[in-house]
Amino acid sequence: MSLFPLFFDHLLLPTGWARHVRLTIDAGRVAGIEADATPGAGDERHGCGLPGLPNLHSHAFQRGMAGLAERRGPGSDSFWTWREIMYRFVDRMTPDDLHAIAAMAYVEMLEGGFTRVGEFHYVHHDRGGARFADPVEMSAAIVAAAAAAASGIGLTLLPVFYAHAGFGGQPAQAGQARFLLGLDDYARLLAGADRVAAALPDAVVGVAPHSLRAVTPDQLAALAPLAAGRPVHIHIAEQAKEVADCLGWSGQRPVEWLLDHADVDARWCLVHATHMTDAETAALARSGAVAGLCPITEANLGDGLFPAEAFVAAGGRYGVGSDSNVLIDAAEELRLLEYGQRLIGQGRNRMARGPERSTGADLYAGALAGGAAALGAAGGIAVGQPADIVSLTLDHPALLHRAGDAILDSFLFAAGRSAIDCVWRHGEKQVVGGRHRARDRVVRDYRARLGHLIG
Repeated sequence: MSLFPLFFDHLLLPTGWARHVRLTIDAGRVAGIEADATPGAGDERHGCGLPGLPNLHSHAFQRGMAGLAERRGPGSDSFWTWREIMYRFVDRMTPDDLHAIAAMAYVEMLEGGFTRVGEFHYVHHDRGGARFADPVEMSAAIVAAAAAAASGIGLTLLPVFYAHAGFGGQPAQAGQARFLLGLDDYARLLAGADRVAAALPDAVVGVAPHSLRAVTPDQLAALAPLAAGRPVHIHIAEQAKEVADCLGWSGQRPVEWLLDHADVDARWCLVHATHMTDAETAALARSGAVAGLCPITEANLGDGLFPAEAFVAAGGRYGVGSDSNVLIDAAEELRLLEYGQRLIGQGRNRMARGPERSTGADLYAGALAGGAAALGAAGGIAVGQPADIVSLTLDHPALLHRAGDAILDSFLFAAGRSAIDCVWRHGEKQVVGGRHRARDRVVRDYRARLGHLIG
């Protein structure tokens, strides 16, 4: 890619807001940043530029079942009843189906302000649990959906190790047959994931023990050598039943057990961690691990509310993810995160980090830094970093006459994704006028594939 310039009236940099910024991009990366500049005749001009947000937790295939679990059952509905619907949906899925659904989800992520996704990928085998000739078949479908020919999103692929149905090594259920691996199988899968992900620019491959329900202590310990130098993601303490079951198995709560029995550090992302005591909250913050929060999905499933205000006050790091992809919207994830804390604390501006600070700016900065760390990637607009940029149209009614942090406050709490104009990922403009350049083709493929999955 040849050198080309972008000019922003307002641009959010790691040092704060800059005005009249001329940004040059070369080979997908930021080559130069000049503030207080004069636009050149060939510059492409925009009102406001933000660093793209990382989406640290996604199950892309679940986008295809969005809205299909909103019918009340005969008893109490919860994550556990939703999960049975998910198992039935995934049972028919082929690699081509997965590719089409993931491409649709990734297109929507880019349109919604996410420029990199952490794909927590656990559908490894063919229908009924039969093994593919190439164990990386389903992972390759995810990589193809992230490639420039499909969506162009940045990818941190997180192949999942999944072996059991419950704490203490309980036998797996029939609906989990497509997920199950032995340790040797997982090592081969990880090597294959490294191979296929190498086709993408700046792709990262991490390690993901599914949960303490699905992995025994011995298996978790055995994964440590494979995880060296990689991001490590795990589901934990999402539901109250999970906490009760963990107490019954070990005498400890999930986060408490994990921090006591694993070398949890800044490479780790604990996804959800919704149900924690004050002591667990403080201990997780001290560990340096990132809390992977998914407010839309957690609300949709009735999981509960993460103690974000206390966690941040203790020095904790967090990012946000779209998880089940029932709704894909970066601004809505951050807005709902703040609103949940307002409902807990019965007050306003709970996630602002001090008096007179902007809630929107602190939310955005927190999710950018924590999400990038969790995905093993760079975050922010800086020389040498991938050009992952979101432009907002300042002609949007909710953004008129705004500058500085007021833009972020109004974007998150008043405008949302309707203010997103263009999105660049690794220097390629993937979204123009709020619409992905491949949307029509991706929707066509998605429509053709979805019928047999839900019919």
